[in-house]
Amino acid sequence: MTPSPAPHSPAAQLQELGRQLATDPSNLDLAQQRARLLAETGRHEEAKQAYFEILAVDPAHRAALNGLGELFLAMGHRSAAQTAFAEAVKHHPDDPVSHAKLASVLSGQGEAAAAREHYETALRLDPDSRVAHEGLVYILSDLGEKEAADEHRRLAFSRNPISVFGFHGKGEPIPLLVLVAGDGGDIPFHQLIDFRVFLITTLAIEFLEPGAPLPPHALIFNSIGDADLSRVSLEAAARVLAETPSPVINPPEIVLATGRDANAERLGLLPGVVTPKIATLSRDLLAGADAAANLAGLGFAFPLLLRSPGFHAGRHFVQVENREALAAALPSLPGPQLTVLQFLDVRNSDGKIRKYRVMMIGGKLYPLHAAVSHDWKVHYFSADMVDSPEHRAEDQAFLENMPEVLGEKAMEALQAVQAELGLDYAGIDFSLGKDGEVILFEANATMTIVRPPQGEMWDYRRQPVRTILDAIRELFFRRAKFGQR
Repeated sequence: MTPSPAPHSPAAQLQELGRQLATDPSNLDLAQQRARLLAETGRHEEAKQAYFEILAVDPAHRAALNGLGELFLAMGHRSAAQTAFAEAVKHHPDDPVSHAKLASVLSGQGEAAAAREHYETALRLDPDSRVAHEGLVYILSDLGEKEAADEHRRLAFSRNPISVFGFHGKGEPIPLLVLVAGDGGDIPFHQLIDFRVFLITTLAIEFLEPGAPLPPHALIFNSIGDADLSRVSLEAAARVLAETPSPVINPPEIVLATGRDANAERLGLLPGVVTPKIATLSRDLLAGADAAANLAGLGFAFPLLLRSPGFHAGRHFVQVENREALAAALPSLPGPQLTVLQFLDVRNSDGKIRKYRVMMIGGKLYPLHAAVSHDWKVHYFSADMVDSPEHRAEDQAFLENMPEVLGEKAMEALQAVQAELGLDYAGIDFSLGKDGEVILFEANATMTIVRPPQGEMWDYRRQPVRTILDAIRELFFRRAKFGQR
């Protein structure tokens, strides 16, 4: 005999909604509740069908359109999510929630101008929309409008720095506290944590009142990953967590040591690791008439690389060939300080650049991708991968046999980098030198794990990515269960 579900459990609620719908099949509010519960419990295909059935009756049903959009996001279908949210906005132009949800997807798709417009519309309709304030922090930070970004961050978190997410599993959840800065330097935790195991509470740690207790938790995940951008938040987190014996993934005091300048200095001392010379300098020094002489005095020569601190994925990052190019580049780069990097030419004999990313999870190394490009600024899905079966074959070989592709010297260097960083979750971007050494571009906690897009050509990437995500989830579960600090 099949046991009855526990009272008030999602399964019991679904049973009760099913009984009510059997007697009142035209009740779309009940149907919406059922679709939402199906989505929250991971029954995605059933939820999708349930939402479609609602929209077949009422194509403008606001909750169903937004729920379907959220479901598509959970399934990795961002374009479909955008379509659903756009329909919600079209039918409900005065709904701030629909505007904010559409803006979030647009922002993730790189459509910053359109996202900003919808976030600002959401705030005109609801000045207290936390989602809109948070979204504008990222967009305005990207545009270099730091003061405006800081104000939206204050409005988002100062009144209530705590958010609780829905639990999608069965039985008792494990309470997980996630520390955030909310300034663009956070690790995107949604894809890493199993909502069917953990009840997630986020805390903007910088806005916690002095002496206030931490929300209930069995484990703390410090998702604040950028030591250059989020130093104040990391320092606040380190002070607060010094008073708790709870296990912590990526302790903030360890993340604090992973700024670009500091990493280049300490990791460059490791055997088999080559790092570029790096210095973060004032804009005024770089804009002055003596800029070239000042750079030469610090050991830099043209060509060199220039970037605004705190940005990732190649944003505000340029190569400059000479003094004139430096002067021309400065107006496009936000911030009072800029990071100068020695340009290391890592082209192979075929003229191509190969950039590898390896994730470091719980003391183990996992290959994530090998990107091949003719451009010095290499990012996986903008590299020469889609149109080149040969490049994808290289990527596949790396994923299937990393030690053979990299060689013993590089593997030992990567293990040394992992030990030196001391992070539970981190990644490293690098190329290989002519003698098999690791030429390090970046190593820190901000590395993201992008799921492969739809399409048969990317099938070879799916299992390696699943392996990394499984390792992360096992790490979280183990730390929560055994309480390792």
